[in-house]
Amino acid sequence: MTATLVFYSQFDSFEEWQALLAPLLPNVRICQEQDVEDPDQVRYALAWKPPKGFFARYRNLQLLVNLGAGVDSLVGRDDLPSIPITRVSDPDMGRMMASYVLFAVLRYARDIPAFERAQRERRWHYLHPRLPQSLRVGVLGLGELGAYAAAELVRQGFDVRGWSRSAKQLDGVTCFNGLESLDNFIAGSDILVVMLPLTTETRGLLNAERLALLPAGSCFINVSRGAVVDQQALTEALASGRIAEATLDVFDREPLPPEDPLWGLDNVLITPHLASVAIPGSAARQIADNIERLERGEPVLHRVDPARGY
Repeated sequence: MTATLVFYSQFDSFEEWQALLAPLLPNVRICQEQDVEDPDQVRYALAWKPPKGFFARYRNLQLLVNLGAGVDSLVGRDDLPSIPITRVSDPDMGRMMASYVLFAVLRYARDIPAFERAQRERRWHYLHPRLPQSLRVGVLGLGELGAYAAAELVRQGFDVRGWSRSAKQLDGVTCFNGLESLDNFIAGSDILVVMLPLTTETRGLLNAERLALLPAGSCFINVSRGAVVDQQALTEALASGRIAEATLDVFDREPLPPEDPLWGLDNVLITPHLASVAIPGSAARQIADNIERLERGEPVLHRVDPARGY
């Protein structure tokens, strides 16, 4: 019988993914959970944050493709069998993330929030432009997306520093590694860009004490996971002006509740977790290739370990 791929996402278009994958996988039936005819025929799953118990009835599942880079939602599940899990590793995701990070950094480097406030007040307000190399931009997390963003910031002429758990070397980036160097790295960042995966080690990593290490008047950008940061401490630092500005794409609760005080801060730009998403047009071939590799008995590419978080 025909193998089945089951799709689940509240944010992605099933129709778009189906239209792109079907020609690449002619021997695989692609459907949503409610259209699965025989759970025992489900061999593959393409999913983003499926609900608790989602995988329990798929006894013959052989591969899970996580629709995105972060796999923190898969940690600690008791319905997921011991199978290969891969993430979408797509150059378009890297470019999308880098463009968002560059936008946010340039917005602060060119003092755009100050001009936005002046415009609302109908006030002509001149601030002399700063040279990019005068600003220290810290990229916290040098994985695939972090390294891509750091390289783009280097290209723009910023003084780029990067931190990772293990030692890395990137052209034009002053690299720090290990927890023993983290505080020094944070203290030397005029603009801090958070790009860490959410793991047991990174949850709450940026607590009140570490946020206080940022230079007065610094800017904060988070495009990773909200739980990496103590959101209450961040809110307090922004409300007091200790941290001057923030661009936040992720939060400890999503959607961000209407009553959350971050909504009311005029020095915060909020976006709804869209800095980088999987692009069906460029990612479908990678997903199909991994299914074909599995069918040939070959190791899949871009495999992740949920316990590690990447």
